[in-house]
Amino acid sequence: MDLKTSANIEIARNYIDLLEKGDIRGVISLFSNSGVVHSPIYGKKTAIDFYTDLAADTTDSKLTLNGIFEEPNSSRVALYFNYEWTLKNGEIVNFDVVDIIVFDDEGKISELRIIYDTVQSRGMVNSLDELKKE
Repeated sequence: MDLKTSANIEIARNYIDLLEKGDIRGVISLFSNSGVVHSPIYGKKTAIDFYTDLAADTTDSKLTLNGIFEEPNSSRVALYFNYEWTLKNGEIVNFDVVDIIVFDDEGKISELRIIYDTVQSRGMVNSLDELKKE
């Protein structure tokens, strides 16, 4: 493992820790200024917009890391984890997630692609949107 790969894995671990703690500023600091997130629920957003929206919908998060996978000779790392997400309305959604992280040359996250089955979570998040309209 080269130093760049080791640094990317440390940033990925830090990302998981900060996300679980709800440290949105800390999470956003890991991204480049033009960093984007692709989410099956929220769509494509800047990192700032995505994590602000996620925080607005979240009461608590529990993450259990199941593995970190690196692609040799690339700037990509994949995180596999379980996400227990408590929404603002008290509903809890539990699902497995794969986050694919792409790093830029400065070691910042330029892109994060979230992959998971949205069958359970989509309806619950949509109900939060309805509450916001009231």
